[in-house]
Amino acid sequence: MFVTYAFAQESNHADGESAAEGVTHTETGVPHEGGHEATFPPFDPATYPSQILWLAVTFGLFYLFMKRVALPRISGTLEIRRDRVAQDLDQAARMKEEADEAIAAYEQELAQARNKAGGIGQEARDAAKAEADAERAEVEGKLDEQLAKSEARIGAIKAEAMKDVGTIAEDTAAAIVEQLVGKATKADIAAAVKSVSQ
Repeated sequence: MFVTYAFAQESNHADGESAAEGVTHTETGVPHEGGHEATFPPFDPATYPSQILWLAVTFGLFYLFMKRVALPRISGTLEIRRDRVAQDLDQAARMKEEADEAIAAYEQELAQARNKAGGIGQEARDAAKAEADAERAEVEGKLDEQLAKSEARIGAIKAEAMKDVGTIAEDTAAAIVEQLVGKATKADIAAAVKSVSQ
């Protein structure tokens, strides 16, 4: 606590000392002796031995505290952290290995699935092609059968039409010959129509 000079003088008056006697006190409360100013105690050479003694005692106690209490706790904490980091690294390496194995298994299963899908697709294409070929052959067979029936029917209709055409041609030729030349025999007209139609 700092004491002002005025407060120090008032304190001196209160203690019963008079200012007239020439005794003055500093802010620290230490009286001046013999007219020379007192030095700050830590800088006073007379106090060096006690300061060195207390420095050694304090340093020794601090050293013991650090050696027995603080440093073991710090080293224990560092050891725990080192172990935890090593465990975390081991766990990360193990998890990475498991992930790599899972990825390899997934890629293998994916390749197998692709091969299987390709095989199934090829089988489906082959089955569809075979089914389409069978249906086409069946349709072509039905069409050939219908075509043969149609051709037979057309042939019959054509033969019947040709038979009628021959008769019509003979009748027409007979009528024309009659008007041009006169009467002609049916045998001559039939022979003439046959020779023209062939």
